[in-house]
Amino acid sequence: MTKTLTASHIEKTALPIIDVADLSASDPARRQAVGAALRAACLDKGFFYCVGHGVPQGLVDAVFEETRTLFDLPDEAKMALEKSRSKANRGYEVLGGQTLEAGAPADRKEGYYIGVELPEDDPRVQAGRFNRGPNVWPQDLPSFQPTMNAYFAALTTLGARLMQGIALSLDLSEDFFAAYGRDPLATLRLLHYPPQQPDDPKDARGAGAHTDFGGLTILLQDEVGGLQVRNAESGEWIHAQPVPGAFIVNLGDMIARWTNDTYQSTLHRVINTSGRERYSVPFFYAGNPDFEVRCIPTVLAENEAPKYPAVTVEGHLQAMYAKTYK
Repeated sequence: MTKTLTASHIEKTALPIIDVADLSASDPARRQAVGAALRAACLDKGFFYCVGHGVPQGLVDAVFEETRTLFDLPDEAKMALEKSRSKANRGYEVLGGQTLEAGAPADRKEGYYIGVELPEDDPRVQAGRFNRGPNVWPQDLPSFQPTMNAYFAALTTLGARLMQGIALSLDLSEDFFAAYGRDPLATLRLLHYPPQQPDDPKDARGAGAHTDFGGLTILLQDEVGGLQVRNAESGEWIHAQPVPGAFIVNLGDMIARWTNDTYQSTLHRVINTSGRERYSVPFFYAGNPDFEVRCIPTVLAENEAPKYPAVTVEGHLQAMYAKTYK
């Protein structure tokens, strides 16, 4: 493996482990303590391990089982679910279907998109709103849809709770992001990374270096590992090792825009040199499509101007999708 794809093995505690259970505590001081821990993480790398999240382990195990079963389907069955057949960007994504890092080879991953379920006659679908519509469900996997629906609901709830914590971390009222979280756009992606082979291009990546588009990403990864996070100060890549029972949460580009880069969206990538199949399930919590993201005035220093113009959630996501899907 070339030097450009190497990363340092460092202690897990280089990314903080934050117990978010107290965001639901009745004592305001306990909620504020979580906010303070989140602030420290967001001012550092914008990545942290999330425990105390309340998502049952049985549901997590079921999601992984269904994910592996899906990607084990024959190619013909997967192509029948291919997302170009969907007007809402749902369904199966072929290996190499996305290029997240400009100038790098196509990502060595295959995926599956699941979003908020809306029927064809919903006014938002009829109006052609971005990523709005019905999901694509495999008919021969009877437990796939109920499992993913249950997980999607649990992660939507967790996303809203984490945004409450982000508000506290910025010394804002706990409900500051409530309108942002109303009828949110969210995407669940099931991902399979085949092991990289010796004859792959020397700069091959499972997922190229990128920042995430939306508000928060809540990542479920298996025991294989492969996620690498860039330390902006040193330029070094570090391994984000799996921690049993924990999600990895990272900030997306919208939080950076909101905070004028006080909180940053950090580059990360996936390099699967384990020799094993890798599976991960990111949940992208993007917020209400009509919500306008503009700089929070309280983050600005005296005479500091906002770096970014206001943009709707929908407009921002459309621009990002166009950038990575040529």
